Amino acid sequence: MSDPILRAEGLSKVYDGGYRTVALEGVSLEIPRGSLTCIMGPSGHGKSTLLHLLGGLDRPTAGKVYLDGEDLTSLGPNRLAEVRSRRLGFVFQFFNLLPVLTALENVQTAMLLAGVPRREQADRSRALLRLVGLEEKMHARPGQLSGGQRQRVAIARALANDPDILLMDEPTGNLDTRSEEDLLAHIRAVHARGKTIVIVTHSESVAAMAERIVRIRDGRVVDGETAARRFTNGRPGR
Repeated sequence: MSDPILRAEGLSKVYDGGYRTVALEGVSLEIPRGSLTCIMGPSGHGKSTLLHLLGGLDRPTAGKVYLDGEDLTSLGPNRLAEVRSRRLGFVFQFFNLLPVLTALENVQTAMLLAGVPRREQADRSRALLRLVGLEEKMHARPGQLSGGQRQRVAIARALANDPDILLMDEPTGNLDTRSEEDLLAHIRAVHARGKTIVIVTHSESVAAMAERIVRIRDGRVVDGETAARRFTNGRPGR
């Protein structure tokens, strides 16, 4: 596996709104460049918190996150927003699409803050929707799409600015089995193009295609498995 593109050192996150809750405690890990990593564990044990800290969506109580050596936790709001916009793509369980916009327009919105010219926005959005198999649905609004199709629009939007890393939080959580299988095929296609992908998931189907699994319990990393180790244990890595 290649050098780490993303590295966390001693990450902790404590919420204190009258009742102190430790969501994450002393987590250190590395995400190799070009890898597909799954973060797994019981609900409420810190998986999504870790993903949000890795992506700069939240700030840790303690610890550091480095993206190619740049400390995200030390950046001001403007520089952090720029890094997120250009280098990180996010996909969430509930799609977060704008209901009044078409699939094409939803993908284009990700390029607005990046200052991409309007003609290029449209061309790039069409190409990304073709990549995820939605060329014929680009003028449909979210309400006219299935759950799996909406999630594919969300992936296309996350790829709009050609990010180095795709961070996905339970991307198949609201999908039926057939839609999940279809979505996983598109995630594999994106990964094959060289993208680093980190997925928070409960799904064993998603985990089966990962090269590495990081397991979280009670806010701590309790295990890390490579695909080779899972194959040795009788569970294929892909």
